[in-house]
Amino acid sequence: MTKNFLVLTALFIGVLFTSCSSDDDNAPVVSISLDTIGLEVLTGGSSYQGWLIVNGQPKPTAKFTDPTGVVNLEVLASDAKDATQFILTIEPVGDADNIPSDTRILIGNFSGTAAQLGFSSVVADISNVSGQFFLATPTDNENGIDNNNDEFGVWFMNGDTAPGLTLPVLESGWKYEGWVDFGNKVVSTGTFSKANVTDDGNLFKGSGGVVPPFPGEDFLVLPGQVSLPGITFPASVLSKKVTITIEPSNDKDPAPFFIAPLTGTAGITTGSTKPIQMITNTAVPSGRATRPN
Repeated sequence: MTKNFLVLTALFIGVLFTSCSSDDDNAPVVSISLDTIGLEVLTGGSSYQGWLIVNGQPKPTAKFTDPTGVVNLEVLASDAKDATQFILTIEPVGDADNIPSDTRILIGNFSGTAAQLGFSSVVADISNVSGQFFLATPTDNENGIDNNNDEFGVWFMNGDTAPGLTLPVLESGWKYEGWVDFGNKVVSTGTFSKANVTDDGNLFKGSGGVVPPFPGEDFLVLPGQVSLPGITFPASVLSKKVTITIEPSNDKDPAPFFIAPLTGTAGITTGSTKPIQMITNTAVPSGRATRPN
């Protein structure tokens, strides 16, 4: 009797466990339809991920890299019904947790079956950006003497002592980055958070001069540990396209991100008295997340 009782008890527990697991596995699933404008395919290993906010807690969707057309994201029906907000983040290479990254790119509250998704509140309002730069190479001007090679550097400055960029403070998870397009390669001038501080670049600077307290770069010397095939140093910035982008802080892609609020093309003149005014691009991504009725 004891043996039979134990066997029956084990069978009952097994059936109960299987039944509970089956209930979880068979929970109703629906699709959130995500339709966006202005997003581009992610490269370099990062990915988009949607999040439903349910009772204050984030519920993840699957990751994806191509936002073209309508992206259908499967979620539990109960989460779709109870969600108050939808957030789209950019998750870094190797991400394996169920916690949203700080790099939120779109957000919106549900009203009925839809959430209109905006950019400005989670990245920045870039409607009033402006910028200028000039060509100069301050990092090899020993004792303040100009070496007459200013075509090899670009600095986002207004004169010799003022910032050349007017940019809003970015939300957590984002950074600015400058770029020069040398034709076969777009090279970073460094990332930065403010227009009146030295950026984290200056990899190619000269010796003997002073790095200005503003974003910029002198393309004078190619360090031995860096490989830029097709670019001869010192590298001239004359007639080259110059861009300021907004980048995910955890971005590992060596190419510029697609959000570029400022662009300009250098001329053939150099020096702080001959600045180039940059063209503004205030277009930002937007979108709509729709749940079933």
